[in-house]
Amino acid sequence: MKISPPSRKRRGFTLLEVVIAVGLLSLIVGMVVGIARTSLALGKSIVETQNEEMRQQVFFDLLSQRFSSLPGNARMDLQADHKGSHYLSDLTLQNVPLGFNWSGGERIAKTVQLSTVKRRSGFLDIVLRYYENEILQDSEQSTMSALKEEPFAEIVLLKDVSYFEWRVLDGRSMEWQFDWKNNGRLPLQIELTMAMGAKGEEIRQVFWIPPRLNPEVVMRQMTQGANQNQNPNIQIPGGQNNGDESGNPPELELNPGGENPPDEQ
Repeated sequence: MKISPPSRKRRGFTLLEVVIAVGLLSLIVGMVVGIARTSLALGKSIVETQNEEMRQQVFFDLLSQRFSSLPGNARMDLQADHKGSHYLSDLTLQNVPLGFNWSGGERIAKTVQLSTVKRRSGFLDIVLRYYENEILQDSEQSTMSALKEEPFAEIVLLKDVSYFEWRVLDGRSMEWQFDWKNNGRLPLQIELTMAMGAKGEEIRQVFWIPPRLNPEVVMRQMTQGANQNQNPNIQIPGGQNNGDESGNPPELELNPGGENPPDEQ
């Protein structure tokens, strides 16, 4: 009878080997998870940065388009208020009619206002308000009119703004100002300095406001010119204006003797 050699028993893992294997596996899984989290956070940060840059670019494009297309009869009013570490402002543009489909109906905004609103977090919101009626009556009553009139729509254009400052360049004095009274004319340039977030870099943009003729003034001049052509004033030697007090031309005396003067030889 053939006797087979005794079979070797399979040796199992020791407790130390199991602990080492579990530790290595946990380390590998932790590294994979850490890399995945870092990649997701980096991707999210890149997307947020790109979205923020896109919002800023769209905002600047909107301002550039609005300022460059202001009509000749547009009216501007800029009021600034320094409250602590913040600079709050209201930039009002009137006679810039814009059409909107709002709440199922078409609305026309004759006045728009770009305002800075302070939040509890300390940051600012840039809010665009639309007014159906004119709120700038004159330089003295513009503030009171704006307080009485309620906007029919508001849109938050930017959030988490650390500061937002306007300056305007007076085309006559060529000096920069922090406010602009509603005096019937527009500045030559308008400058915006702003920063986003707590550690955002400072951004500076300068917008040109092309000078344009006021259509109301042009029509008034044309009407006056037409009236002058219909009722011309006749001048006499000596530089005095002919005509009576009512503006009618005087009767001309050709010759007191009733005869025409002889021709000069």
